[in-house]
Amino acid sequence: MFSSLLLTMLLKQPMFSSFFYLYIGRVRNKKNTQQYENSMKPLGTVPVLQTCFFSQRMPAPIRLRELIRTIRTARTQAEEREMIQKECAAIRSSFREEDNTYRCRNVAKLLYMHMLGYPAHFGQLECLKLIASQKFTDKRIGYLGAMLLLDERQDVHLLMTNCIKNDLNHSTQYVQGLALCTLGCMGSSEMCRDLAGEVEKLLKTSNSYLRKKAALCAVHVIRKVPELMEMFLPATKNLLNEKNHGVLHTSVVLLTEMCERSPDMLAHFRKLVPQLVRILKNLIMSGYSPEHDVSGISDPFLQVRILRLLRILGRNDDDSSEAMNDILAQVATNTETSKNVGNAILYETVLTIMDIKSESGLRVLAINILGRFLLNNDKNIRYVALTSLLKTVQTDHNAVQRHRSTIVDCLKDLDVSIKRRAMELSFALVNGNNVRGMMKELLYFLDSCEPEFKADCASGIFLAAEKYAPSKRWHIDTIMRVLTTAGSYVRDDAVPNLIQLITNSVEMHAYTVQRLYKAILGDYSQQPLVQVASWCIGEYGDLLVSGQCEEEEPIQVTEDEVLDILESVLISNMSASVTRGYALTAIMKLSTRFTCTVNRIKKVVSIYGSSIDVELQQRAVEYNALFKKYDHMRPALLERMPVMEKVTTNGPTEIVQTNGETEPAVLETKPPPSGLQPASQANDLLDLLGGSDITPVIPTAPTSKPASAGGELLDLLGDLNLTGSPVSAPAPQIAQPPFLLDGLTSQPLFNDIAAGIPSITAYNKNGLKIDFTFERSNTNPSVTVITIQASNSTELDMTDFVFQAAVPKTFQLQLLSPSSSVIPAFNSGTITQVIKVLNPQKQQLRMRIKLTYNHKGSAMQDLAEVNNFPPQSWQ
Repeated sequence: MFSSLLLTMLLKQPMFSSFFYLYIGRVRNKKNTQQYENSMKPLGTVPVLQTCFFSQRMPAPIRLRELIRTIRTARTQAEEREMIQKECAAIRSSFREEDNTYRCRNVAKLLYMHMLGYPAHFGQLECLKLIASQKFTDKRIGYLGAMLLLDERQDVHLLMTNCIKNDLNHSTQYVQGLALCTLGCMGSSEMCRDLAGEVEKLLKTSNSYLRKKAALCAVHVIRKVPELMEMFLPATKNLLNEKNHGVLHTSVVLLTEMCERSPDMLAHFRKLVPQLVRILKNLIMSGYSPEHDVSGISDPFLQVRILRLLRILGRNDDDSSEAMNDILAQVATNTETSKNVGNAILYETVLTIMDIKSESGLRVLAINILGRFLLNNDKNIRYVALTSLLKTVQTDHNAVQRHRSTIVDCLKDLDVSIKRRAMELSFALVNGNNVRGMMKELLYFLDSCEPEFKADCASGIFLAAEKYAPSKRWHIDTIMRVLTTAGSYVRDDAVPNLIQLITNSVEMHAYTVQRLYKAILGDYSQQPLVQVASWCIGEYGDLLVSGQCEEEEPIQVTEDEVLDILESVLISNMSASVTRGYALTAIMKLSTRFTCTVNRIKKVVSIYGSSIDVELQQRAVEYNALFKKYDHMRPALLERMPVMEKVTTNGPTEIVQTNGETEPAVLETKPPPSGLQPASQANDLLDLLGGSDITPVIPTAPTSKPASAGGELLDLLGDLNLTGSPVSAPAPQIAQPPFLLDGLTSQPLFNDIAAGIPSITAYNKNGLKIDFTFERSNTNPSVTVITIQASNSTELDMTDFVFQAAVPKTFQLQLLSPSSSVIPAFNSGTITQVIKVLNPQKQQLRMRIKLTYNHKGSAMQDLAEVNNFPPQSWQ
């Protein structure tokens, strides 16, 4: 009676009555959890009452399948994030409540969210609690969560070491399997050290389910702690005798890992080659087995693993390679190629054949298999074949050449990856025998390929043409074709290289300038081509106008037409600043080659003296100065360029390795010009006098002009580039100090007063003697000319002799070219070299010298100091 009255009074309160009826509805329909939660939303104070009165009856969380279904209904990413956030909040609340009943379900949902890319790190400790549970379902989710959410960078994983150890010794094989999988997936080096004994014990068990998992876990242990490898060596003795394919597979993986990491293990397991060959043969010859059959092939995964292990064991070992040659040939000929499974086995077979010391016939068979792969419709197989052929083309060039037509056809493939590999392989196949045909195909490819291929293709054609060109004309035509087709994509050195090629082909000058003139008529888009054409027209414009071309029908061109072309290049919007510089210089050169248009050339040059382009302006101003002040020097300054020599050898004889052709080539060698010595040698001389006031001198290069002309002299007062890189070009023409220009006068160079200066012996050691004789310049008394004479008293010649010197910075020194680089034996001859020293302050002369030469097959080097100069030489 009292309770009924109390209930009636409470129901009169709006808040309580609403909550009561909702609660009654929840009790009547417990299955509709979502409806219950939605009905609670309008009541702001209901959750408080629920917590007070019904905290022991919280609703069960939704299942994983319902969560997946709900998330899949999300139409936008924002809606999905909102669902995930709500569910994560509910999972956190459940974790705080220590809800053991639904912990497994919540962790499973958390793993699903982790797979979607959402943070799930707050579930790491819950995974450890599940691992410690006695239920197999809890352990399964716990170990899965540990593998996904934990790694060795987090200290939390160390807390599960004891649990894994207990589970490795569990009575149930499935619990042991879970522990092995987890340790093999995310075990740190500390865990591996602690649990390696248990893994080794399970590797010896008779249970095949545990042995295969223990073998994979041992692979992880070896990767983390390589020094534990020997622990598993006794357990590997009987692994290959197992009939279970799973154990065999994992055992081969374990042996492969051990062989790759230890040379000792590799030598130890080479005795297993016959056993591996027997297993592979049984797989090939065995009949249909539904348990291991994949597309008609028995256990292809095991076959691939065995082939990889054989490749490691047979590498650089004749006996092992010989033992596996027959089985490899059998696999290569008997494997079905209609399915992708068979292609995978054939590919591993080819890699094995190429990596071991196999027979030549077997290697040809492997390359033929790759050739068949090129005809496959699968793009991945074609790409793999091209990549493999590219690796083997240097060792089996002739065999790969048989598939040249198929490789060239791959240049037309729509797949860009296949196209690039085919292009690289095509360049590798070019040699002196097929250069014309291959260049024709590659030029066609260059004309039609995508822009991203043009730069690499043009560079490859340049290199191949330079190496295998059958004639100079063919070489020039090929390079011009490339510049015409892809001039904007060529590398930076293409222009100077082609100019050098044209300069050295003296008989082709008229033909080349005529071809280039035709190529740029009305088209200035290919800037490198325009630059080369401008240079050639300026250099050989007289040949163009005279019509002296014999290789093809000459064209009739007037001087004004040639100048019209060059002026059009100057004013064209497509011309770069460098191109305009080429054109202006070409016009200036034509002032000495043309006779009727000199006034027009002067006008054009004067116009660009006020150009906003600083480079053009400077050139025009200098050229105007030549016309006005130095017109008598203009013909000599603008004369035709001499033949350019390119040093490419390092010794008297070298083996030239070409694509498929190896032949000894006796290359002409010259002693390296002293001006081309590496600057690092000058670095050595900096320390000779023990101070910072040293002037190092790099000797000048030999020249056909008289040394007194002053054109090849270095700027001895300026800074030197002593970064260690070789000096690869002559020093620029600069203003020389007055004493260096003495030779330009008509007076005698030396006077007779120097005859009284006594000579000295600067060096005498190991049979090498160097004497200094002195003379005084007639026009400049501050200049002392020292002539060194090097003689050799030993029984063998001294070759590659180089003399270098350094003086304090108060002096200036010039080292001229030596008379030779070989000092004859038995004092039968000498080397002479001239040194000019400017001593304006009349200080005592000091000098450090460095000598390098080859004697009796050894490179010799010595340093010495010369301080005994006679007073007459410097006073």
